[in-house]
Amino acid sequence: MGCIQSIACKSRIKRENIVVYDVSATIDHSPTSIEENSPIVLRYKTPYFKASARIVMPPIPRNETWVVGWIQACTQMEFYNTYNDIGMSSWELPELREGLVRAISDSDGVSYPWYGNTTETVTLAGPTSKPLRFTVSMNDNFYPSVTWAVPISDNNLPLLTRIKRDQSFTTWLVALNTATREKILLQTVKWRMRVDILVDPSMPLGSRATLMGQTHQDQPRVLTHMEPIPPNALGRPNANDAQVLMWRPRKGPPLVVIPPK
Repeated sequence: MGCIQSIACKSRIKRENIVVYDVSATIDHSPTSIEENSPIVLRYKTPYFKASARIVMPPIPRNETWVVGWIQACTQMEFYNTYNDIGMSSWELPELREGLVRAISDSDGVSYPWYGNTTETVTLAGPTSKPLRFTVSMNDNFYPSVTWAVPISDNNLPLLTRIKRDQSFTTWLVALNTATREKILLQTVKWRMRVDILVDPSMPLGSRATLMGQTHQDQPRVLTHMEPIPPNALGRPNANDAQVLMWRPRKGPPLVVIPPK
């Protein structure tokens, strides 16, 4: 009665009314690059994972606000730096390592649950009278520093001999009602990044490291089904805050070098 043409009386947002197209998920077809510019650390830079999608949202009812964007979580991480036969340092996510959680948020640490809040999300406030068309996109890569010397040593003697990293992520495209926290899953992507670097610390700086294994990364998989988002993927802590740097000597007990934040 009296609401036939009213935006406020239109049916609520449903999955079947949201159009998702031109979904793209790729990893650049280039090898990991290695930087040996510093006498303190080796740096490496992986190719970028990139995801984007074009979306058409139906008209938004009055008093509703929806955010559409990308949420990402780390689901597996192995990150070992070997120092001759002395031991190895490792970045670890303890709860993930011990199987206590299935995923850790990979948010920027500010925009929970979103991966970021620039190109990664679009906010839609009702009422709107027409369908809304937009694109959301994100990218991610690794660009860390690894010390040439044993992390707990008092000198800069280069002893690093191997870097191995194998990390997996799940990335979701989601529409979220900001008031009710209702989530509509629109797409699920899985991807993996692997790094294997052999180091000869006896060589001069600039010629120590060699990229091993496959030159290019496996391409991401855009799933044909929706995978649910584990609760730990939606809030604090994110992976950067939860990770711990351990020193695991060949002999003796492991030591925490950098605790979680």
